[in-house]
Amino acid sequence: MSVMKPCLPSLDLGSVEKEICDFIRSEAGGRRLVLGLSGGVDSAVTAALAARAVGREGVLALLMLEEGSTLKEDMDDAAGLAAMLGIRCMRIDITGAAKAVIEAAGFRGDRVAEGNVKARIRMVFLYYVANAENRLVVGCGDRSELLTGYFTKYGDGGVDMLPIGGLYKSQVKDMARHLGLPEGIAMKASSPSLWPGHRAEDELGMDYPTIDLVLHLRVDRGYDLEGIVRELGTERRRTEVILRRVDENAHKLRPPPVARIKSGGPG
Repeated sequence: MSVMKPCLPSLDLGSVEKEICDFIRSEAGGRRLVLGLSGGVDSAVTAALAARAVGREGVLALLMLEEGSTLKEDMDDAAGLAAMLGIRCMRIDITGAAKAVIEAAGFRGDRVAEGNVKARIRMVFLYYVANAENRLVVGCGDRSELLTGYFTKYGDGGVDMLPIGGLYKSQVKDMARHLGLPEGIAMKASSPSLWPGHRAEDELGMDYPTIDLVLHLRVDRGYDLEGIVRELGTERRRTEVILRRVDENAHKLRPPPVARIKSGGPG
């Protein structure tokens, strides 16, 4: 007798679309929005939902490329999607800015440290535009990335709202199809594009459909490591790495701790 493996809860995508659009409108409070459009599924879904929520004229997409890391096809996909959605886009080359920061430090870090510089440079451009045009910065992180800490603190994590932060990566792909987005974008391998050949699943050591199930069992259903391995048949070591990321990166989802002064302090 075959045993059914756990799966993510099924979603009423039409209802979820409405909930997220309502959320965006509420958080925007009548202000216009800006987001980074990478050519990947997360930013594509976020842009589509933002345009539906506040109107296409209220959304600006920044296409931020970096020489040697950003693929031309990704920028082409991003530009094509912006045209499809009818939203304005701006191309910004971050190569010089990232190089200036790295060289000014006076030493060479590893590629992760330098990749984080690029993510933070993108955030700087997003907030520059947001401040200059009275917009809010919309983040494109999904729940899988948030729980595993697979984002740069004060980089792509530095945003004003996270509309798809409650959806696992697999559910974001389902939403992309529901919204009628190009299949090539919906099924594209996830990549932060912080160095040549950068692929999220390679760095995480597990494919996203499996990561999503590991996170669902741990966070939503309270399974421990042994229970997850037993239910999913995953490799214990790789599963442990994902769960360790959840614990070690939890600080990225919290504001910085503040020292509470008891002697002679306020009140």
